[in-house]
Amino acid sequence: MITIERTNSDNEDFRWLVQKLDSDLDERDKNAHSICAQFNNIETIKYAVIAYNENNAVGCGAIREYSQDTMEIKRMFVLENNRGNGIASIILDELESWAKDLGYKKCILETGEMLPEAVKLYEKNNYSRIPNYGQYECLGSNICFAKELST
Repeated sequence: MITIERTNSDNEDFRWLVQKLDSDLDERDKNAHSICAQFNNIETIKYAVIAYNENNAVGCGAIREYSQDTMEIKRMFVLENNRGNGIASIILDELESWAKDLGYKKCILETGEMLPEAVKLYEKNNYSRIPNYGQYECLGSNICFAKELST
């Protein structure tokens, strides 16, 4: 059974999962990861979630304010041996709910061409592709998405 915990970037399980995420990204697309790493500082994250399977941390995600009405989804990750079980969608749903609880109207995010399963996840969860925003505008291998949060 998957349970979700709302926390912040001080949580040791979150930090461990982010280390696993960074290793995975380094392996899959080192060039893009080295460029984007500067935008992924977890010290500024106040809102993080961790997915647990029988008390074992198996996935995480976070939101960070992007603008007055928009949260940016950050640091989405599920351990490889737990993928394909809907955990990422559960994490994403919790992040969207938390953003709504905080009064935000929209979520945006960035992922990469080298992460086709991430692209499928966001499309499956009703995210629409948008032009690359902010720090990602000049990066050709990045893909950005947005979703209006229903009330």
